[in-house]
Amino acid sequence: MKGILGRKLGMTQVFTEDGVLIPVTVVEATPNVVLQKKTVENDGYEAVQLGFEDVKEKRSTKPEIGHAAKANTAPKRFVEEVRDCELEVNVGDEVKVDIFAAGETVDVIGTSKGKGFMGTIVRNNAKIGPKSHGSGHHRHIGSLATNGITSRQGKILKGTVMAGQEGCYRTTNQNLTVIKVDVENNYLLIKGNVPGPKRGMVMVRTAKCSKGNSEPVTLVDYTKEEE
Repeated sequence: MKGILGRKLGMTQVFTEDGVLIPVTVVEATPNVVLQKKTVENDGYEAVQLGFEDVKEKRSTKPEIGHAAKANTAPKRFVEEVRDCELEVNVGDEVKVDIFAAGETVDVIGTSKGKGFMGTIVRNNAKIGPKSHGSGHHRHIGSLATNGITSRQGKILKGTVMAGQEGCYRTTNQNLTVIKVDVENNYLLIKGNVPGPKRGMVMVRTAKCSKGNSEPVTLVDYTKEEE
């Protein structure tokens, strides 16, 4: 397992030399700093803790400042762990986008966009009520406490689907393909969409349930000077 932290910049499209259009998400991943290495002896499991994007000390706590000082770096805005990391790194080392290669299959973890308060039809894919005249019950929630013992106790079971807050939860998009790795500019082009809004924090890691890597594609280079 290997991974890197970054920011989702947005989506665009690229073309292969064969004329195939590929929708991609741009993930900016400046070098991550290894803040800590966890071991089975000390912590009960193996992991590498990465930090991304510096934060001013006045916006950090003293424990955060001291923890980052062990790696000779500034406090970080985004800190995550990579379990069972296969990278040979030590505290203070940098992890860059070159740990991935074009054609590799990855998972991207992020916080989904917040949708605000949503009704049960949208939030839970509930069935719409009768559309005939006089029904008056088109998009409302149905009966809540009428099944089995709940009908006698008048209780609503925990987890009953209702209207409420939608989105803004941790989610993972699996088996995405890396289209391009730009080490010089510190970004990845990943096929398809990834969770979260623009400028949202994401983690790109090795796919847990990989369906296999793909053959790298050759993209059209528009920076070449016209002959």
